[in-house]
Amino acid sequence: MATRGTLPVAIAGQDPAVGVVRRARRINRTLAEVYPDARCELDFDGAFQLLVATVLSAQCTDVRVNQVTPALFARFPDAAAMASAPRAELEGLIRSTGFFRAKATSILELSGDLVRLHDGDVPGRLQDLVTLRGVGRKTANVVLGNAFGVPGITVDTHMGRLARRLGLTVHDDPVAVERDLMALIERREWTLWSHRIIFHGRRRCTARKPDCGGCEISRWCPSAGTLG
Repeated sequence: MATRGTLPVAIAGQDPAVGVVRRARRINRTLAEVYPDARCELDFDGAFQLLVATVLSAQCTDVRVNQVTPALFARFPDAAAMASAPRAELEGLIRSTGFFRAKATSILELSGDLVRLHDGDVPGRLQDLVTLRGVGRKTANVVLGNAFGVPGITVDTHMGRLARRLGLTVHDDPVAVERDLMALIERREWTLWSHRIIFHGRRRCTARKPDCGGCEISRWCPSAGTLG
């Protein structure tokens, strides 16, 4: 797909900036009708629980994380308790989420950072969240959007895959994808757009067998009928 600047050229010969913005927003409006209850599918009570749950969700289903976190938070309910958790016990509690050693390191380090830098509280600014060890922009945007009500676009594997399939970005780098989508979608919609796209990626536009025939947004997708 040809590009001009950072945004893909519109499909139907329109001005690229105007055409892609219009198409992206039509997609968003349609997905809002298809998934009126789109939301974060991680169970959490407060920003700290969501932060930890999001770290655990890497390379793991939300369903599995939701099975693990009740016992985890009952044992270590806040940053201070988590920062002092015995590593072996923590690893045992999160083992089934996969990559449990690396995740335990991230959880211990970010909890320690919260205690040391923020009195145990999760900060509500992106620039502060991404300074926590083990926390990148994706995790930070999940926490901001769902625990603090601060709009953010979450670029996970579903978002990256669908944004490229839909011709809304030509990039693989998550930061570049996020930047392109921020230019297309209204700021107030960023968090809900993320949920809708993730819902669609899990339920319709899957990685291996996308259901183009049943897809509600196929008319605006340059990849429709070419996948699978």
